[in-house]
Amino acid sequence: MADASLDTKPRMRMTASQRRAQLVAVGRALFAEKGFEQVSVEEIAANAGVSKPVVYEHFGGKEGLYAVVVDRETQALLGVLIGSLNEGGHPKVIVERTALALLDYIDANVDGFRILVRDSPVAQATGTFSSLLGDVATQVTSILEDAFEANGLDRANAPLYAPMLVGMIALTGQYWLDVRSPAKEVVAAHLVNLAWNGLRGMQAQPHLAAQG
Repeated sequence: MADASLDTKPRMRMTASQRRAQLVAVGRALFAEKGFEQVSVEEIAANAGVSKPVVYEHFGGKEGLYAVVVDRETQALLGVLIGSLNEGGHPKVIVERTALALLDYIDANVDGFRILVRDSPVAQATGTFSSLLGDVATQVTSILEDAFEANGLDRANAPLYAPMLVGMIALTGQYWLDVRSPAKEVVAAHLVNLAWNGLRGMQAQPHLAAQG
C-alpha cells in the first residue's frame, strides 16, 4: 500500500487570468470588511497564498487592485439600474422596478455595495458612487420629463426632481444594507408609496408654507 506521505504530486498552477481573478476576489472581501486604508499588500498576498511581488505584478499595488474592484462594482450596479430603467412601462412601475433592482443587487453583492458606499457615500458630492448616481439620474430625467408633460407639469423641472428620486432610493438602499429588514419587497413597496404618491399629488407651482 502506498504511503500517503510520499505523495508529491504537484498542485495545479493557476493561469495568469485565474490568479488575477483570485486576487480581485480576495481584495474585494478585504476592502469590504476593513476599508481601503486598513488593508495592506501583505494581507492581500497572505490571503491569496502568494508573495507580495505577485500582487504588484498584476495590479502595480493595492491602489491598482482597489481601482479594478471599484470599477467592476460600479459597472455591474450601473448596468442593473440602467437596465431596469430602459425596460420602459408606466412611471410607477419603473420606480418600483428600479428600487427592487437596487435592493436585489445589494442582497447579492453585499461586499461590492459596501465598498461603493464607503468610497463615496450618497451624501457626498464627488466620488465613484456619486458619479454612478449622476448617470442614473440622467436616465431618470428623460423619463420624468415625459411624465411631467403628460400631467401638466413643467418638464424643465425634471432635472431637479431626478436626483431627488434617485438619492432617496440610494439612501434607503444604504440603510437596508446594514439592517436587512424588512424584506426587500416590502422596502421597495414603501419607496414606491412615498415616491409615487408624492409625485402624483405634486403642484405645478409649489411654495413654502411659511411664504403663504
